[in-house]
Amino acid sequence: MALHVMDEANRCLQCKVPQCQKGCPIHTNIPEAIRLLKENKLDDAGRMLFENNPLTTVCSLVCNHEKQCEGHCVLGKKGAPVHFSTIENYISTTYANKMTQGPAPSNGMRVAIIGSGPAGITIAIILARYGYKVTIFEGKDKMGGVLRYGIPEFRLPKSILDDMQYRHLELKGIQFRPNTSIGTAIGIDDLFRDGYKAIFIGTGVWNPRSLHIKGETFGNVHFGINYLNNPDSYKLGERVIVIGAGNAAMDVARTAIRKGARYLTCFSLTKKIAASEYEFSYAQLEGVNFEYNKEPVEIKDDGVIFRDLMEDEEGNLTPVEGTEKLYPSDSVIISISQGPRNRIVSTTEGLKANEKGLLVADETGHTSRPGIFASGDVVNGARTVVEAVAHSKVVAESMHQYMQSLPKEEA
Repeated sequence: MALHVMDEANRCLQCKVPQCQKGCPIHTNIPEAIRLLKENKLDDAGRMLFENNPLTTVCSLVCNHEKQCEGHCVLGKKGAPVHFSTIENYISTTYANKMTQGPAPSNGMRVAIIGSGPAGITIAIILARYGYKVTIFEGKDKMGGVLRYGIPEFRLPKSILDDMQYRHLELKGIQFRPNTSIGTAIGIDDLFRDGYKAIFIGTGVWNPRSLHIKGETFGNVHFGINYLNNPDSYKLGERVIVIGAGNAAMDVARTAIRKGARYLTCFSLTKKIAASEYEFSYAQLEGVNFEYNKEPVEIKDDGVIFRDLMEDEEGNLTPVEGTEKLYPSDSVIISISQGPRNRIVSTTEGLKANEKGLLVADETGHTSRPGIFASGDVVNGARTVVEAVAHSKVVAESMHQYMQSLPKEEA
């Protein structure tokens, strides 16, 4: 492992204008991390990575590297890019075990974080560094949000999230309230009543999008985000159809294969798969089949009726009448994106959402109500982990500035 990592590190050209850093949504100083590693300063490299990206260990595993850091490496134009994902994972996992620093001196101000996904974790860690007393409210029983309940174990081991909770939350004095949904027994106004000076909403997008076709309510039909939440509770049978072809659909398909499905086919509306080339290639390698330009018409007890779609050069799709065909299956999983739940919006006066149910917030996270901030998927829709972290860093600083500007008697 170490030899491979150093082989990759030695390939880095240390470009004066590093394109890899430009390609990273969070602008990780990749050449500097590699330089420190080569100088046997692994701890310095690890410290730098975590200070820039609290979820660096996670991102080293789940980022779309082929379109970001590695996709911008100049070596990749004529050959293989430097695989920084391998280097980042080695540095971050090795250094993580040395992170034992306790909480920062308290500044006496209390902050509430609703949701423990990538956005919530990032903001909690950054504000804890400033000395805020942070409490995370999570509707599920464990920390992680989509990291734990939406990404399969084979891509992101749960042990990494458990260690993150210990290193980043418990050691930093961040309190965690599991199984607590805001907007039910506890509301936003209750938090303000109890002295929280700012509230962050990062509840993600957990409502599956439906097809609105006949048969969608049958017992052999499931939604992808629900399946990934706890795949062991599903009995899919041997023949499975996945409707959708994005990265989440690849996670669903690859998980189902691992759980016993023998014949699994993903159906895509277009001839171009929405998933990354990396995820698509792994799905193919593991035995997932693909059908292109197919539109679901009706779900039956024994399969799904699809019709062909004609796609022109501009990507416009036209149904081809008379091409309806039943594709047999034991189970059907619909994985065509998710939307937000509106429990908090419906129970909080003055908090606005758009027509899609996403919270309305400016680029620095301010919502329509003073003191309430939001970022991540609940604002932007389903995005990548590193994009959520990058935006949340900006929002954390915005929250800090807001709370520091409060009148002393109010603070």
